[in-house]
Amino acid sequence: MSLEVGSLRALAHPVRLRILSLLTGVALSAAEIARELDISQANASYHVRTLAAAGYLAEAGEETIRGGVAKRYAYVPGYPKTESGDRDPEGQALVYQAIAEELIRRARLCATTPPLPQSLTDAELWVDPEDWRRATDLAMEASQLLRRRAHPPRTEGTVHVSATVAMFPMRSDAPSDAPSEAPSGTSSDASSREPGEPGNG
Repeated sequence: MSLEVGSLRALAHPVRLRILSLLTGVALSAAEIARELDISQANASYHVRTLAAAGYLAEAGEETIRGGVAKRYAYVPGYPKTESGDRDPEGQALVYQAIAEELIRRARLCATTPPLPQSLTDAELWVDPEDWRRATDLAMEASQLLRRRAHPPRTEGTVHVSATVAMFPMRSDAPSDAPSEAPSGTSSDASSREPGEPGNG
């Protein structure tokens, strides 16, 4: 997902990140989301309303349940749009914290002998601008591919995977031991590394 700066605070919760992932491949109601994520319907409804109000979810039909009408929602990749000058460093830090918590949860679900290529990269580097542009383009291409081709949970023939990358330029004048500060870059949940090519920083 593209984490737009102006509405980052709407994403600053691991459950909301899970909902966005879930609603990439299928449109669901709050009740269906609650069953899939094993949370209460009230909790699911609250998080769905928060994401919809921020523009991350769009209504995608309705269903009749016991005489009532329940709305279905789907994730809208690339939205909401914000001004490039709209910055919220504290909101960014909160979202990165939520991503870290969600990544830990996913890591516990990692298959012990996965049949598909894996990758783990963490690095703080100095690179040529052209190499940086190519790397970020590849990351965006991978993100778009995964989003376009996502299926509903447990679709026959699919595999359950996790893909996370946060790429951003850093201040050139910052000392290597500078205290943590939320960067003003972009984030996506698609891996940009080559399969089976781990790195470290």
